[in-house]
Amino acid sequence: MRTALETTRVTSDRPHAARASLALAALGIVFGDIGTSPLYAFRQCFVSLLKVAPTHDNVLGVVSLILWSLILIVFVRYIGMIMRVAHDGEGGILALLAFVLPPVKRGVAPKATWLTFLVILGAGMLFGDGVITPAVSVLSSVEGLDVATTDARPFIVPIAVAILLVLFVVQKRGTHRIGSVFGPIMLLWFGVIAALGIAGISRYPLILQAFDPSHIVRFFAHHGVAAIAIFGAVVLCVSGVEALYADMSHFGREPIALAWTVAVFPALALNYLGQGALVLSDPRALDNPFYRLAPSAVLYFVVAVATIATIIASQALISGVFTLTKQGISLGFIPRMRVIYTSIAHRGQVYVPFVNRLLAVICIALVLGFDSSSRLA
Repeated sequence: MRTALETTRVTSDRPHAARASLALAALGIVFGDIGTSPLYAFRQCFVSLLKVAPTHDNVLGVVSLILWSLILIVFVRYIGMIMRVAHDGEGGILALLAFVLPPVKRGVAPKATWLTFLVILGAGMLFGDGVITPAVSVLSSVEGLDVATTDARPFIVPIAVAILLVLFVVQKRGTHRIGSVFGPIMLLWFGVIAALGIAGISRYPLILQAFDPSHIVRFFAHHGVAAIAIFGAVVLCVSGVEALYADMSHFGREPIALAWTVAVFPALALNYLGQGALVLSDPRALDNPFYRLAPSAVLYFVVAVATIATIIASQALISGVFTLTKQGISLGFIPRMRVIYTSIAHRGQVYVPFVNRLLAVICIALVLGFDSSSRLA
């Protein structure tokens, strides 16, 4: 028999346990995309059309840009401001529009204004991200096999296509069931990339100077207008950040903020710093700095974990696209179609069969058409 004090403790612990459980699930649904960006974001800043030389100042400038992009865009803009605004518990760009639009009647299209145009344009970008992200994420992870052995090169595209097929087939099971499995795997992933980052930092500890934003100023002063084009590659590090807001109805603001602060941001920061340190100590590692961080003894393990993580990365945007589709239907922007609610406890968790099939076809077509993550990125 419990005393009153023990009962109070158990009751007070339940919200914390529930929040931690949702935060773990959010790792598997919300942060998959932004969490796997180290696979390609840092490298793309140097191997893009501008061919930036991996000098000391350039590497510090790029890493500083990445770190402060994560801080300002995710911490300040999304968690600090945007995610505090919800419409009936739901987030996303269409949820913001619902605040200023009158209720939509069945069969009556909403009034077209400049604001609705901008919002639809933003929503369209997220739909596009939901198409590109699964293709580039899965391809970038499977390409790690090419680092381990060149014999695997002919099988990279077929493996990527097979992975995408399985991913879209399991969508009908719902994000709650998927997230309960994906969450612990992503926790392992963030632990792996953090460990790789620490190992890289140990090679060139001066990379920690990248936290000083003055390196960004010097980077732009040196490269001028070209730095803006380079920044276009830097923003790959926050690819999928809209999923934090679009998937807010699945988990709530607090669990998402907890997962980002405790696990995601520290791991990302360490890994980007580690990649920068590795390139400064050995510029030849620029061909694939993420996988070059891994010792040969554990390379296949890292490739396997990365492949699973990129499958999960695709889930973040797919879930966001489903949510946006549901919101677009309710606002009258998208024709009515079948929407399946996959959770009794969380009404925001939905599955849209038509959209799922459309995404699958386009993603696979992109993989077959580009056959390289660098071309897609």
